[in-house]
Amino acid sequence: MSKPLVENMTANDEYVCQIRAIQHIEIRSLEKGYLQNVLVDEGETVHKGQLLFQIKPTVYQADVQKSEAEVELLKIELQNNQALVDKDIISSTEAAMSAAKLAKVQAELELAKTHLGFTEIRAPFDGLVGRFGDIRLGSLLEENQLLTTLSDNHLLWVYFNVPEAQYLDYMEHRKKGGAQNVRLELANKEIYPETGTIEVIQSDFQNTSGNIAFRARFSNPRGLLRYGQTGKILWPKNISQAVIVPQKSTFEILDKRFISVVDKAGVIHEREIKVAREAPNVYVVASGITPDEMFLLERQNKVDKGDKIRYTLIDPKKAIDSLDMYAE
Repeated sequence: MSKPLVENMTANDEYVCQIRAIQHIEIRSLEKGYLQNVLVDEGETVHKGQLLFQIKPTVYQADVQKSEAEVELLKIELQNNQALVDKDIISSTEAAMSAAKLAKVQAELELAKTHLGFTEIRAPFDGLVGRFGDIRLGSLLEENQLLTTLSDNHLLWVYFNVPEAQYLDYMEHRKKGGAQNVRLELANKEIYPETGTIEVIQSDFQNTSGNIAFRARFSNPRGLLRYGQTGKILWPKNISQAVIVPQKSTFEILDKRFISVVDKAGVIHEREIKVAREAPNVYVVASGITPDEMFLLERQNKVDKGDKIRYTLIDPKKAIDSLDMYAE
């Protein structure tokens, strides 16, 4: 027999979350051509500027060489025309036309060099190579064909939806200048070692659910987290003078939770309780039992309501610490 434990505590609100890389892009071909080299593998870590894929550059090299030859030819033509202008043999208009032609082919040369540069696909930032698209060495690539993805996972954005009441609590806390940190529970129930910080809230509530999306930032120094993972955000909340009972001391009937309350005469009464919050092994009770009332710690199935029992009162703290407390 014991009484509810009354103390200040910290419990976690839990929210299903999705993990996103701070940078996650698709790597696509910018030119049409045959895939000549694949220089990385799926899952490989690459660095900014590193060559990933190479398209056979023969045609684009020829375009550059052709444009270079045209530039040299028009430079000679412009020099000759300028000399003739100086001797008043031709008008300055013809020399100006030669200069315009030269500018045109110089622009075409720069364009050809750009197309040639597009045959080398390089990493725009440090990151992790994703799954390859439908590509094979030697296959013909179309312009804008998906090659792979690239994720920068050193920082991660974790998105989760929060009900309006929690949103209002957060806004009140932020007005007081307090930083709000959260933890991340992974799919294997392990707690991620780094602490996250809430940094962004979306502008609108969802009409169907009444929730609003939050975003927390987590560092990823060990590279454990990847784009697309899921988990749970654990948002700690301080509860003042929480009324706490062991989960093991309660039982469920038709989706309602009960506890066996014992009066001063030792008579058992079944009492429905309202659970305000579930914490590891215990419930925080909103109503149904007061701090001064006694309840049966275990073995609800061996007694019935109305039974009179002899009991020994156990200190609430010791009772909670000593029990196997998961609810039936």
